[in-house]
Amino acid sequence: MEVQVDKTYPQCPPSISGDVPYIPKIEWSATSRLKDAVIQFKKHVDTLEDFWSTLDDIDNSLWVVNPNFPCRAMCHRLVNIGNDCIVLFSINARSPKTVPECRFMGPDSSISPLRKAWSRNCKKWMQEKSFRDNLVCVFGFELPKSPDTEKDEQQLECGICYAQHLPIEDELGTKSGCPTDYQCDNANCRRAFHGLCLMDWLRSITTTRQSFDVLFGSCPYCSEPVAVKITNTRS
Repeated sequence: MEVQVDKTYPQCPPSISGDVPYIPKIEWSATSRLKDAVIQFKKHVDTLEDFWSTLDDIDNSLWVVNPNFPCRAMCHRLVNIGNDCIVLFSINARSPKTVPECRFMGPDSSISPLRKAWSRNCKKWMQEKSFRDNLVCVFGFELPKSPDTEKDEQQLECGICYAQHLPIEDELGTKSGCPTDYQCDNANCRRAFHGLCLMDWLRSITTTRQSFDVLFGSCPYCSEPVAVKITNTRS
């Protein structure tokens, strides 16, 4: 929030700006002060939570090609929906859960059926659904995710057993069915593992050393140092 006052202050309200999609009208009286403007602006920010949540949903679940680093005042997203088609979605900051405005870009042969699907099915838009789920319902097909997102999801698989979750077995105790819970600290690797898998793998390597209840060894992928605490889930 940035506040500017001129020589008419405090008879006239200050000028307010900020990284928001629109600026609220500040209620002002002869007894008002700067703190009153700040309080009103903070309340305005609170009303924008659904708007920012919707845009975060788009950024996290769809293939956004622009903007790469959006500011919080931006109301649009350019989304790749596959088949050489790009859609410009404009979100209503005052009613972000309603049907957005959209503009299709791409080959006519590809975007023509999409326009027809949008015109026919946009009435099915439901405010309680996520943005992505609504698009799938409207277009009738699964939308691609960002290549970076798909890469991150692949990294959730354990680099040793190649599964995202441990099997559901009584002998694994509290670790039964757990997702990967360890990641290599090397920024160029960042491979994910189940701590239990990494512990078993390190125990099989002759160069691994143990200090108290911690095993010290090397990452199976980049050979950088790793350390994992010994657990007794199998006992």
